[in-house]
Amino acid sequence: MISTPHRQTATLLIQEAVTAGARRSMACAELQISERTLRRWTKGGQVHPDQRPLAARPEPVNKLSAVERAAVLEACNSEEFASLPPSQIVPKLADQGRYLASESSFYRILRADGQQHHRGRAKPPARRKPPTSYKASAPCEVWTWDITWMPGPVAGMFFYLYLIVDIFSRKIVGWEVHQRETADLASTLIQKAVWAEGCFARPLVLHADNGSPMKGATMKTTMEKLGITASYSRPRVSNDNPFSEALFRTCKYRPDWPTKGFATKAEAQAWVKSFVRWYNGEHLHSAIRFVTPNTRHAGHDRATLANRAILYAKARSQNPERWAGETRNWQPAGPVWLNPERGISASEIRDAA
Repeated sequence: MISTPHRQTATLLIQEAVTAGARRSMACAELQISERTLRRWTKGGQVHPDQRPLAARPEPVNKLSAVERAAVLEACNSEEFASLPPSQIVPKLADQGRYLASESSFYRILRADGQQHHRGRAKPPARRKPPTSYKASAPCEVWTWDITWMPGPVAGMFFYLYLIVDIFSRKIVGWEVHQRETADLASTLIQKAVWAEGCFARPLVLHADNGSPMKGATMKTTMEKLGITASYSRPRVSNDNPFSEALFRTCKYRPDWPTKGFATKAEAQAWVKSFVRWYNGEHLHSAIRFVTPNTRHAGHDRATLANRAILYAKARSQNPERWAGETRNWQPAGPVWLNPERGISASEIRDAA
C-alpha cells in the first residue's frame, strides 16, 4: 500500500517528466507503476488516498464470537490449566471431549488479552550479554587459555594439556601437562607465564571459558595479586575463545600426533615441548602475515615483512607484465580483537580471525 504523500510525489515526478518530453508510459515504468494506476490515483484532477483501508468488509465466517473467546480465556485461566501453554491445553481438552478453538487461536486470544507469556513457574530463557571486547596492540596485553584432553594409554584415560596463548603474536607463552584439572595447577602455570614474559604489574587480560579450573578461588586470588583482568566466555559458547580452540586444532592435526594415545605423562610432555618449539619458532602463522609467533612477539616481523616487500617490488620491476595489480600485501598485521563487537569495523578485526 502506497501512502498519499508518496502518491503525490510520484505523480509530480511523472508530470515533470512528461512536461520535459518523456512518454507517460516510460515515466510510469521507471516508478514501477502502470498508467492505469496513475489514472486511478489522479481521477477527478487530484491525488486520492488509498481507499482500501476504509472499505467495509464482512466479518470472516470463521471468526470466534465473544462468548467463544471468553470460553477460551476461562479455560486457560482455570486452576487445571493456569500453568500450561496452549500446546498442552488443547490436547488435554481434546481428551476430555471438548473443542473450543485451534491451538493458534488460543495463542492469538491470549496475546490479544495480554496473557501471552510464560505460564507457571517456568522463566523465559535469559539473554546472556556477549563477552567484553578487548584489543591487543602489542604482546602481553591479552592472553587466552584453555585445557584440552590428550589420550592416554587406555580408553577412558586422559592427560590434560594447559595452554596459554598471546593473541597478538599467537605465541604460546605457557604450557603444562597434568593428570587432572584443578585451579591450583592453573594458578601456578599463570604465575610462571607472567614471570617468564616479564609482564608482572602490567595491564593484562586473561580470557578463559567457564570451567571450574578457570573460575576457582585459587585462580581468582592469583589473578588479583598479579593485577590481571579476568574475562570469561559465555556458557557453552566455544566461539568466545577462538584463539585457544584454533590452537588446539592445530596441535591435534599435526602429522605426528599419536592417534593411539600417549603411554606416559612424560611422553605427553615431551611431545608438547616439541610442538611448542615448532609452533613458536617455525610455524608461519597465516593471521600474522606468515611470520612465526616468536618473530611477531619480539617485534622483528616488520623487518622480515619489509624484506619480502622489497623482494616482490624488485621481481615486479623485472617482469611488470606478470603483475596485473599490486604486489602481495606484506604490511605488518594490525591490532587483534578478542570477541569484537558489531560496531567495530571490518578493517579493524580482519587480523583477528
